[in-house]
Amino acid sequence: MAGGVGERVAERLREVLGEPDARAAVTFLGARRIEVLRVPDPRRGLVRYVTSGMSDEPMTDPAAALADPLRGPRAELLLTLRAGRAATDGVHRALAVFAASPQVEGLVVAAGGSLDLGQPLWPGAPFTSVLTGEPGAEVPDLTLPAPCDPVRFFPLLPMTPNEAAWKRVHGAAALEERWLHHGTDLCDPTRAAVPLGP
Repeated sequence: MAGGVGERVAERLREVLGEPDARAAVTFLGARRIEVLRVPDPRRGLVRYVTSGMSDEPMTDPAAALADPLRGPRAELLLTLRAGRAATDGVHRALAVFAASPQVEGLVVAAGGSLDLGQPLWPGAPFTSVLTGEPGAEVPDLTLPAPCDPVRFFPLLPMTPNEAAWKRVHGAAALEERWLHHGTDLCDPTRAAVPLGP
């Protein structure tokens, strides 16, 4: 089944985003191989980095006594940035770390959660973590044969260390409201932190 999931994911990504112009593969001890695809969107001045391979296995609640090989949420991760403003291709390593976290740490990725790298997402980046957004806006859910859950494509929203700390106290919705209120361009790889005062 795992191979079938990967083929369906690749097809969905090509249909929606187009052909990748680069890919990088990363393998962690005790985890499946994760690919990170780079898909340019020159018409909109964007570049997208998307994982492939994370959804080969369902995410499992670490409290569960026995992992179900078929049932459970499946995910891939999508990061969209403005092209040409920073050397962002090094982000593939961070995305692979995030994508492997369900297998390595038993993490279940969900909207409103945080994924923290503990260091810049790419060399020189002002961001060290991401907020997981609501899936389905850029890449629709991919339905799999029963009894498998669909693959959901979660957008990642980069956070500065101050934003991440503020989000831990006030919640994801409050941070997103700040971004919206200040017209924050979340695709800008060089942006400053949103004002977080009272």
